[in-house]
Amino acid sequence: MALTVEKASPENVKMLLKQIEGLQQRIEMANLIFNHIYSGSCVTDAKGYITHFNEPYGEFLGVDPKKQIGRHVTDVIENSRMHIVAQTGKAEINVSHRIKGQNMVVQRIPIFKDGELIAVFGQVTFKDVRDVSRLAYRLSLLESKVQLYEEELKSLRSTRYTIDSIIGASPAIKALKNEALRAASNQLPVLISGESGTGKELFAQGIHQASPRRLRPFVRLNCAAIPKDLFESELFGYAKGAFTGARSQGKPGKFELANGGTIFLDEIGELPMEMQPKLLRVLEEKEFERIGGTKIVRTDFKLIAATNRNLEDLMAEGRFRQDLYYRLNVIPVRIPPLRVRTQDIVPIARHLLDKIAEETDFEYQLSPQAEKVLLAHDWPGNVRELSNVLERTISGLDGVLIGADDLAIYLRKASTKIGRGYELNLKRRLAQAERDAIQEALALSEDNKSQAANLLGIHRTHLYKKMERHGL
Repeated sequence: MALTVEKASPENVKMLLKQIEGLQQRIEMANLIFNHIYSGSCVTDAKGYITHFNEPYGEFLGVDPKKQIGRHVTDVIENSRMHIVAQTGKAEINVSHRIKGQNMVVQRIPIFKDGELIAVFGQVTFKDVRDVSRLAYRLSLLESKVQLYEEELKSLRSTRYTIDSIIGASPAIKALKNEALRAASNQLPVLISGESGTGKELFAQGIHQASPRRLRPFVRLNCAAIPKDLFESELFGYAKGAFTGARSQGKPGKFELANGGTIFLDEIGELPMEMQPKLLRVLEEKEFERIGGTKIVRTDFKLIAATNRNLEDLMAEGRFRQDLYYRLNVIPVRIPPLRVRTQDIVPIARHLLDKIAEETDFEYQLSPQAEKVLLAHDWPGNVRELSNVLERTISGLDGVLIGADDLAIYLRKASTKIGRGYELNLKRRLAQAERDAIQEALALSEDNKSQAANLLGIHRTHLYKKMERHGL
């Protein structure tokens, strides 16, 4: 039996008024929530007449939200399909809708009660198409960063070098470690030079890890490994639809990914001439545009470059810009070859053996005779060659003590004295030394001619000529 106000007791009237007050508060809260939805939203009845219209939608369309209540949706929103969804009962999710000359992304969702359609909820997900572009940009950058971090995690052991990871007791190495610490304390560019295999990337990572940027990305790019036509996209990225085959959402480049961190450009001497002025501008302005893009991208990075080539010679040949060289060579770090710091050979060899022991569970040792053989060798491949020699030796070793006879023959030759029957003809000796060096370089590089040429410090075309001359 319905309770009327006239017959209700004071207690029931009080309860009824409290329920009405609570209902009004709930309605007020629902309206507040509806009007605070960032995206434009509206609701129609089953016939397409508007029952709710929030303030953000009114601001976007330039109409009074309250005055739209009761009007048919097609009279308020151009190209609307809310009434069609009311007829079909099928939701339309993330579809395009052109309003006021802009392509919007909208949702149209039918609302059912007891199996009967009673309303349709519509929402403009993005009030401005630029919102979509900004979201796509952030997603693209995030995707590339996730991919970068995944690659970093895969090689975690080889990318967590610090200054303390640099092994050596020679005065030269001690001075270089101090220089690296000074380089880490500021934001100036660093140019690391040295022969192949001297540990240039080790120093680069050590500088990064000692700097305030150590918690941010360390992004590396080998300039010798990138085809000329891909350099620009690798460094600067590209915008959506920049070229055939490009990602639909675009892709950030290395400089963008290195924002807040360090970018390491290895083998900078191989940078094509056409890319050098573009790199110079980024270094000076700390901004660039993606390929095919119009938006200026600003980035904060520390640049570390490395080379095993003589950039001064390349400048003299017109193959490296002078202005770029001086911009890169603000803090020079020149790593001397292993042959001029013999104090470091045995400590580095023992350190490499310790690393091998971690993987094999065998603690290998060098005999005094083996140490003498290592000290007598010239090490044209530097630490990389030393590592290769030790790994090859261990692969055929019986036991854990490395003796002189366990080392490669070409190493033992260097430690033997000149004996009877030794050829002293200078021209012939030089030719034989050149042939031996080429064979050694080819062996170390596993017949990779480019790497062998780098080990020898000559151009690849010169290597081919010398191989032909020596019948190799």
